[in-house]
Amino acid sequence: MSNAPVDTGRRRFLTAATAVVGGAGAVAVAVPFIKSWNPSAKAKAAGAPVEVNISKLEPGQLIRVEWRGKPVWVVRRTEAVLKELATHDDKLRDPASKEEQQPAYAQNDVRSIKPEYFIAVGLCTHLGCSPTYLPDSFGEQVEGVASGFFCPCHGSKFDMAGRVFQGVPAPLNLVVPPHQYIDDGNVIIGVDQGAA
Repeated sequence: MSNAPVDTGRRRFLTAATAVVGGAGAVAVAVPFIKSWNPSAKAKAAGAPVEVNISKLEPGQLIRVEWRGKPVWVVRRTEAVLKELATHDDKLRDPASKEEQQPAYAQNDVRSIKPEYFIAVGLCTHLGCSPTYLPDSFGEQVEGVASGFFCPCHGSKFDMAGRVFQGVPAPLNLVVPPHQYIDDGNVIIGVDQGAA
């Protein structure tokens, strides 16, 4: 055992220096670890809103876009289709869209903000197959309805407002995603109407 006096100042300095280096090392390890919890740029882009130009969409035409990895349909309905929507409520499972398959601003007879345009996730509510758009030959599938959507997987049928017919496997109407119109020719899918 040494009889030399203890240099407490030096001991405090070494203790503090060790603590600082250890803390810096812990931060250097923690920052990348915590950043790894954040979604990747690809994941962020997959959930990002999608802007769709509808200015050249003809009456009766459907375009498909992808939002959150799902197909989304934008259909420009004709005047005849809009008039027909009110004529077959007795054949539908949920004609008033009481089930929450759409935002509140689309819970109306046409299930849309602008009656002329119908926007829906293009997946059947039964098992997720993608129904076929039948603009003129739908009457062959459902008596008395000129156009709509038919799911070939199990035979579910939807009208031009995405409302499901009775007696088919699909339990719910098609999903209407959140959306808002920027102007007459552009719509953003993935952002609620009125959101900033």
